[in-house]
Amino acid sequence: MSDISQPSRQSTDYKLAESVGYLLGRVRSTMWNMVTQQTMAGLGITATQASIIFMLASGRSLVAADLAREYGIDASAVTRLVNRLEKRGLLVRERSNADRRMVKLALTAQGMVVAEQIPEIFTHVLDVLLTRFTPEEIGFLKSMLRRIMKNSEDCASATLPDISDSLTERDLANRI
Repeated sequence: MSDISQPSRQSTDYKLAESVGYLLGRVRSTMWNMVTQQTMAGLGITATQASIIFMLASGRSLVAADLAREYGIDASAVTRLVNRLEKRGLLVRERSNADRRMVKLALTAQGMVVAEQIPEIFTHVLDVLLTRFTPEEIGFLKSMLRRIMKNSEDCASATLPDISDSLTERDLANRI
């Protein structure tokens, strides 16, 4: 008798390639790999580093904790990313005058030059991925993605309902 367990009926009936979560993850991975190819070739940085530089340039995230929340990664990963960018001369850490405990991140002049090139790379990759989409389809896709984000924000402040209370087996197969 083998110690290897057999897959359950539920897992064998599950169509991974039809899963919204799987598809979203694959699209994100593909997009991020394409951006990294472009940013490495043109700027010598990864997609994540480019994204951090762009966030700082836009004023959206100015401290490491904001970046950790935005990307859903731990503070130590952000610290490593920031260290690499600082070593490359693209950003600096600055103590806040209002609160000496707070360390703000700021782009250097070289970092600003890099930041100005990033939107073109992001746009180029999206143009390739959205080839043969109509403007209406792109608008609809954005609308659906915004709704997903809104749903995640709404449930972030509340306790996620128990899965058995909200999903039947059929619902699970159709939604996930």
